[in-house]
Amino acid sequence: MSDSVIANYKLAKAPIYSHCFSQDRSVLAITLHTDCLVFKMVPNGKPQLVASLSDHDKTVTAVDMSVHGRIVTCSQDRNAIVWEPLSDGTYKPTLVLLRINRAATCVKWAPSGYKFAVGSSARIIAICYYEQENDWWVSKHIKKPIKSTVNCLSWHDNGIILACGGTDGYVRAFSGFVKGLDSKEQVSSSPWADKFPFGALIREWYNGSWIHDVQWRSSQEKLAFVTHSGSFSVVDPSDQIWAADYPEGLPLTSVVWVNDHEAVCGGYSCHPVLFTEGANGWQFSKNIDKSVAARTPVAASLDEEDQDEGASFGISALKKFKDLDLKGKVSTRVQECTHENAIEELAPYSGTGDQVTEISSCGLDGKVVIYRV
Repeated sequence: MSDSVIANYKLAKAPIYSHCFSQDRSVLAITLHTDCLVFKMVPNGKPQLVASLSDHDKTVTAVDMSVHGRIVTCSQDRNAIVWEPLSDGTYKPTLVLLRINRAATCVKWAPSGYKFAVGSSARIIAICYYEQENDWWVSKHIKKPIKSTVNCLSWHDNGIILACGGTDGYVRAFSGFVKGLDSKEQVSSSPWADKFPFGALIREWYNGSWIHDVQWRSSQEKLAFVTHSGSFSVVDPSDQIWAADYPEGLPLTSVVWVNDHEAVCGGYSCHPVLFTEGANGWQFSKNIDKSVAARTPVAASLDEEDQDEGASFGISALKKFKDLDLKGKVSTRVQECTHENAIEELAPYSGTGDQVTEISSCGLDGKVVIYRV
């Protein structure tokens, strides 16, 4: 385990697409197939499974937990369910009237914990809030001008502005103002717009690649997003875009702000990467949790009669594979990291003030890992 890894939990033998912790980090929820598994965190031990939430009948695509401990899950079965924690440790499911005809792909609670947003393949964002009389959650739809699957969502700290990204290459910011639930004072001094009627398109930025994740830095009024082309970008109310490419060129699927000038991204490279803002804008800074172990070069293990050929012509790809197969020696440097497959989601884990010091991740290898950044 590298110095940057604090904990490494192998929780499943299948992909974990989404995970979340409670406010006090005592409860962990993960998606697994058609279920959501809830774990109690044990100091210096493996998390203990305390509940399996299994009302969905297709793959659960995302999970999130509110400040009150309510869990919301969404699934390819076109449904979302709110799970209310009960005193005996069980969870009571509550119906959500999503009214969508395609898979639900992502879900995020607003900071208040009284409403949440669900993205879908139906080119719709559903803003959901509780209706006391019927004991269910109802939704209002944001449709235009979304033209594709919504991949990701992020609420501004004011609880009104909702950013989203999708497969049409657009990052958009909408108003998620719900009359009777929100107040205009929440956005009284916002630099983004003067009025915030529900569903209003506040801004949009075109990137061209699939947008995999968006995250607000509300204190700075900035929005970061990462794409399938491996780029990391930051935008502000003046519509200026700062972009930086990931040197390995692999898709980035998730982003977390560390502080005002640093952000950590994760994706297909299996290890988190740090981007830093300097005098020349944003740029790739370093890899986190990636040790490079040098192996014995194949050339050193070649028979003498092959060495002349290797010196003059180089070693053919076929020769490399033959040596790898027969002698178990590798001619290149091998990248080693804690995750054995792509990282699907990053989340802040702990920090002081505005600075995040630890982040958590989940991936296609069934692991949840906590890193020091």
